[in-house]
Amino acid sequence: MLGTVIAASSAAVLAGPAAGLLGYRQLKRISRGRQLRITAANGIEESGFVRIGGIDQWISVRGDDRDNPVILEIHGGPSAANHVFAPRTRTWERHFTIVRWDMRGAGRTFAAHGPDGQGEMSLEQVYDDALEVTQHVRARLGVDTVVLVANSFGTVTGLRLARNHPEFFSAYVGTDQNICGGGRDDSVYRALLERLRTSGKRKDLAAATGMGPDRAAWSPEQWSTFAKLVITSDPLSYDTMKTVVIRSLWFSPLHTLRGLRSYLQGMTFSERIAPGAVTIDEWDEGTEFRLPFFVFQGACDVLTPPEAARRFYDDVRAPVKDFALIEDASHFASFRRPEVFLDLMLTKVRPLVTGEPMKDRFNVA
Repeated sequence: MLGTVIAASSAAVLAGPAAGLLGYRQLKRISRGRQLRITAANGIEESGFVRIGGIDQWISVRGDDRDNPVILEIHGGPSAANHVFAPRTRTWERHFTIVRWDMRGAGRTFAAHGPDGQGEMSLEQVYDDALEVTQHVRARLGVDTVVLVANSFGTVTGLRLARNHPEFFSAYVGTDQNICGGGRDDSVYRALLERLRTSGKRKDLAAATGMGPDRAAWSPEQWSTFAKLVITSDPLSYDTMKTVVIRSLWFSPLHTLRGLRSYLQGMTFSERIAPGAVTIDEWDEGTEFRLPFFVFQGACDVLTPPEAARRFYDDVRAPVKDFALIEDASHFASFRRPEVFLDLMLTKVRPLVTGEPMKDRFNVA
């Protein structure tokens, strides 16, 4: 859903950056690249293509201590691969081994094969791929279970994995948690119309009104338009897009300019997956989870509101569950406030999956 928003926001700097801007970018990339170095004796830093679902897909594994709990991320978008946020989440790797996967249509996986080499693009195929990635990670790292952390559109797949295969995961953590309600909930749409009316944006209001509230009737382009209007009509969300997402893309030490263009092309290509979520009803699929269940949501999220996440959370039955709001955060909450997200992981999740005492909440370095 966010591909067009990010691509449009990045277009100016990628179209024809001035020499001075390129020089500044290179200095920032070098600095952030140094920040990413893993020098600990028991650390792990590896990346490459793994055969998943019939195509080669990019997977990286990073952490300062191989004995730490393993996190497998399911990124959002569709196809907004999380590798660009690596400098912002470097401290996470001191306490967890982080596995990041560029799913089909995303990041380096898209770049390697192009639009004609991605195979089937559907939520069902992404789910099958995610199961295969899980098995690969368990075997490669020699662990029985991993912590499943899903963000944004990735939480659609994340909930299904956690619900259906608790034997593979020590806990589920959802952030920017999507709650699909079978098309019944139009609160995000109604809130958007109200913001547009209040701000006097008549052209945008006409566009949103013309789409109507029935997401099942939207084209992929309308899904993109909706996401763009939601993000740009909310000051905090728009600020996060510019200062967190776009800056992370532009200064990523892991991506050349060509790599960034491919990254954005993959997001636009993969938006065809989004409408497949319309018919999902999380309550029908099940509210029983046989593993610890956590939701850490941006308190001001207008794209995946905390109220909807809380309603589903309240109905969840799990051995342990917890819900927390991340203040001063809308969508992309874990990347806008990575230190707060880490604190939640250290105080609520890590002690549970390791059996170790709670980490000092004021010492996350």
